[in-house]
Amino acid sequence: MEILITNDDGIYAEGIYALACALKKAGNVTVVAPDTQRSAVGHAITLSDPLRVTEARRNGKFFGYAASGTPADCVKLGIKAIMKRRPDLVVSGINLGGNQAYNILYSGTVSGATEGALLGIPSMAVSLDTFVKPDYGPSAAFALKMARQLGRRGLPPGTLLNVNLPNLPARRLKGVRVTSQSRTCFNDWFDKRTDPHGSTYYWMTGDFKPVDTNASTDLNALRAGYVSVTPIHFDLTNYSFMPELEEWGLGL
Repeated sequence: MEILITNDDGIYAEGIYALACALKKAGNVTVVAPDTQRSAVGHAITLSDPLRVTEARRNGKFFGYAASGTPADCVKLGIKAIMKRRPDLVVSGINLGGNQAYNILYSGTVSGATEGALLGIPSMAVSLDTFVKPDYGPSAAFALKMARQLGRRGLPPGTLLNVNLPNLPARRLKGVRVTSQSRTCFNDWFDKRTDPHGSTYYWMTGDFKPVDTNASTDLNALRAGYVSVTPIHFDLTNYSFMPELEEWGLGL
């Protein structure tokens, strides 16, 4: 199995290294990832500048290709320019920090997998729900299990998997839940500050305030100690509203 790996934390992040090491047990791994941090860039692609690529080394050995673009750029570049064979699977991650609820709209990690799905390749995003003392071992092991399943079963056209794990030892994970996307938004605000030169700047911060009580949502499953696996797709059409919209009489 040919596997393309990307992320949004950058090619030198520990999460992508753990993922690549694990997935080598399932097939041939090619890493194409941003040369630096590209978190929360969504599905941006680079049109006005060239994409520059250099070889990245870790522990003295070739690891992958570091690109100057976004995660979506990296997947396009990997499939259309770098890899000799079309990949059987695209995996994005392991992200430092969860990607659930409406947060997935901003996520570069999820967008890397979305680009793979757009190109007709089974894809998944993998995230670890913490920013403190991450243990990537259980996430990497679960990603390997999922990769093998995807290699055998595939996914429906236009569908990708968004996988999130709590930052717990494997023995403390309660299980796996197939989940829906929570309707919870990130409740953000801006701290107004002054720099040493007297100029004003703003720093965005915030938190999640769950609005769902359903245990089957991604956010609630994670908080209960379960691995969350959410099938998502990129058709944003609200089909249920279409008949009502037709009744608006929008003729010219």
